[in-house]
Parts: sequence; C-alpha cells; structure tokens
Amino acid sequence: MASYPGYLDKLKGGRLKEIALELMDLLKDCTVCPHHCHVNRQKGEKGFCRAGFEVEIGGYGPHFGEEPPLVGRGGSGTIFFSHCNLACVFCQNYEISRGWQSEKVSLEKLARIMLALQERGCHNINLVTPSHYVPQIIAALAIAAEQGLRLPLVYNCGGYEETATLRAIEGIIDIYMPDFKYADAEVGRRLSKVPDYPQVAQEAIKEMHRQVGDLELDEGGIARKGLIIRHLVLPGGLAGTKEVLEFIAREISPYSYINIMSQYYPAGEAHRYPLLTRRITTEEYREALRLAYEASPHFRLAD
Repeated sequence: MASYPGYLDKLKGGRLKEIALELMDLLKDCTVCPHHCHVNRQKGEKGFCRAGFEVEIGGYGPHFGEEPPLVGRGGSGTIFFSHCNLACVFCQNYEISRGWQSEKVSLEKLARIMLALQERGCHNINLVTPSHYVPQIIAALAIAAEQGLRLPLVYNCGGYEETATLRAIEGIIDIYMPDFKYADAEVGRRLSKVPDYPQVAQEAIKEMHRQVGDLELDEGGIARKGLIIRHLVLPGGLAGTKEVLEFIAREISPYSYINIMSQYYPAGEAHRYPLLTRRITTEEYREALRLAYEASPHFRLAD
C-alpha cells in the first residue's frame, strides 16, 4: 500500500492553513510545550527552549542512521531544529540543542527544504526536535503541500510534549517517534531539567498512539503510519528501563515498535555527573532486551 500523508486531507478547503494560524496565536503567550512559559515569541521573547519566532535549524539531509522502516534506500529526510524544550546534560546533539549550531530560515525556505528532500528521494520528512516550532512547521508544511509535497511526516521528539498541541495537529503527523527517557521524575529533573518528565511523556505517548496506532509498513517495509518509541539505556539503570517497558506494554500496546538504544556515551555536560561518565556495558544492554521480552514477547524491536 502506497504512503498517503494525512496532511493532504487537511490541505483541502484550506484547513491546514487554518490550523497553522490557530497554532501561531499560541506564540503570543507561548503554551506550545509543557513549560507554558507565557512569553510572546512573536515579539522575540524567549522562554525555556531559548527559541524565538524565527525558525532555526542545525542542518538537513537524507539520514541513513535512523530506524530501518524510516530509511529504506532513499534515507529519511531529516531536518534538525535548533534549541530544545529539554536540557539533557548528556545530549549527543549538544551544539544544536543549545542553539550554537543554527541557521535562521523563513517559512518559505523551510518549505523548500521539505520539497528538496522529497526530490532527493527520501521516504519521509523527519522533523527532529520539533516541539517548540510546531506552529511554524505546520505553516511551512501548508506552503510545501500546496507546491507538491507528498511525503509522510515523522515527529521525532524527546517525549516532553504538550497534549493540547498534539491534539491540534491530529491527522497531520503520520509517524510519531518519541523518546521515553526516564521512569523516575527525580532523574528527569536532574538530567533533563524538567520536573515531571514521566507523567508528561506517558500522556503524550498515549495521545500519539491514539492518533496513529501501532506502526504500519508498506509493501517495501517502509513506515507509512504509526508509533515508534525510542528508549536510551543509561548506565546504572538510571533510565528505569523495566518500568518504561512495562508501561508501554500495559498502557500503549504489547505490539509496539521499540528501539532500545545502546549508543549512550558521555557527551555534553555528562562528565559532571559521576554515574554518566561511562558507556553502558554489554550486560546492561542484554538485560534491557530481556526486560523487553518479559514486558511483552510481541514487541517489535528495531534491528
């Protein structure tokens, strides 16, 4: 079955533009993400994420290191957005998330980037860390869709999402790919500087799954719709892997597609945190895989 992006239905009758305008209004008293900073980003004021009104990106291009259902032969058409609504001390894209690597782009240029990725043969538009730019992204999408964009959208995020914002974009996003970083709120506070990570992530992932369901692939094995969940295993069990996987099996779906990631390494400010100064061991990763099987033998684990 060929991919058919949901936003094309919203394009009819101008609804996609209407949604973009409604979301843009949120920037006047910003509640786009769970921080609810209430700053006027349309006038350049900045809150927790340090992003203003203009979109800033850290780069874009075909990405072949993502999950296999996103990559195929043409790669995932990735756009890295600068700044972040988390402040993870071990961030592996530290220069981008802190805004040190950034280029300001207009909505028109962002639309052209989407179309250029389509022309290069990418299978999807992969929006990396989009949470704080949702209004601008939807506005750019409306421009790109009018000019022929037909690729599914991937919402690739840290899991700290505003449920009301997710509801506003229902039917626009085809594939949600959130992290589920921590099972313990205190760990989230220390390592990502947010007070309520597990609670927020749980509600957000529930909403994502309600919208798109379990991951669906086309006849070529390429993702067309659904949910992919990422979980990065941290040293010393800091991520609460057992609790995370049990929640997914119990509250999301025992057939969830999950990437249990082993690639943690000390990056960013991790050297300041004794428990984060080493990579995980082979035994720790094998234990995570065992816990996944215990939580649900039906999980689909990324290769």
